[in-house]
Amino acid sequence: MKIAIVGATGLVGSVMLKLIEERNFPLSELLLVASERSVGKKLRFKGKEHKIISIPQAIEQKPDIALFSAGGNTSLKWAPKFAEIGTTVIDNSSAWRMDLSKKLVVPEINANQLTKEDKIIANPNCSTIQMVMALAPLHKKYKIKRIVVSTYQSVSGTGVKAVEQLENEILGKKGEMAYPYPIHKNAIPHCDIFEENGYTKEEMKLVRETQKILDDRTIAVTATAVRIPTAGGHSEAINVEFENDFDLNTVRKLLSDTEGITVQDNLDVNIYPMPMYANGKDDVFVGRIRRDGSQPNSLNLWVVSDNLRKGAATNTIQIAEYLVKNRLV
Repeated sequence: MKIAIVGATGLVGSVMLKLIEERNFPLSELLLVASERSVGKKLRFKGKEHKIISIPQAIEQKPDIALFSAGGNTSLKWAPKFAEIGTTVIDNSSAWRMDLSKKLVVPEINANQLTKEDKIIANPNCSTIQMVMALAPLHKKYKIKRIVVSTYQSVSGTGVKAVEQLENEILGKKGEMAYPYPIHKNAIPHCDIFEENGYTKEEMKLVRETQKILDDRTIAVTATAVRIPTAGGHSEAINVEFENDFDLNTVRKLLSDTEGITVQDNLDVNIYPMPMYANGKDDVFVGRIRRDGSQPNSLNLWVVSDNLRKGAATNTIQIAEYLVKNRLV
């Protein structure tokens, strides 16, 4: 099993590399791929140094799976070229998510839709992944009518430059700005670019991707995405209205019994999800589970996850593991 990581020097790529080792992913050869300016540099994996190669060099070596985290433009240009030679691409950008011919996959929810013919598989947006992980078991039992979600997203979701901006501001140093405003001691209601409807792309991803993953275009979703000065971990306040009424104890049990979810919901001792506890973990954490008394059949949740792991790298590796286990590559 020959695996390529395209974008190996980026934040998500480096976490993918770490996870392949942590999870003992079955591979015979690892290709580390990055932009031309990084070619020839070396990264360590399992105690050995691996030289970074270019995308054309990786294509020549015909990997079985290519894990992409190098931006949408790179994916649009190169993912089809890998697919043409028989490589299965799992792409972490937004390039293919809403393409009707491509599957948008969260393994715990819809990996069973994958076949050998799926040569480009889309990894959802980080905020979407943690939300649908929490909502999928509830949708199956109670059927969702409407979701109102506000996100509190860490700077690592923007990339290395944003993390450096926050660190510089904490230290009082001047440096390159990833955002139009300071992020330290601030909250910026602006994640990704604004669309014509006044919503950001990040907010609209939550709308469109949720409907696609849950395979239900009738679900109404409205979102507000906010960048906050945390280095890692996204948090979400989710209000969900169901067609059918629910019992809170049953909701908690459904969530607790769902693979990949940890319920942290004991207010007597102040137990609830926070980014500092989700850091470095693969689960999605759910707490503050309570009925919305303002309207029927409605529930409030607080959902937190490490956006670089389950929100990106872990989900990608889990898709690859599913493909290998089920002999789809």
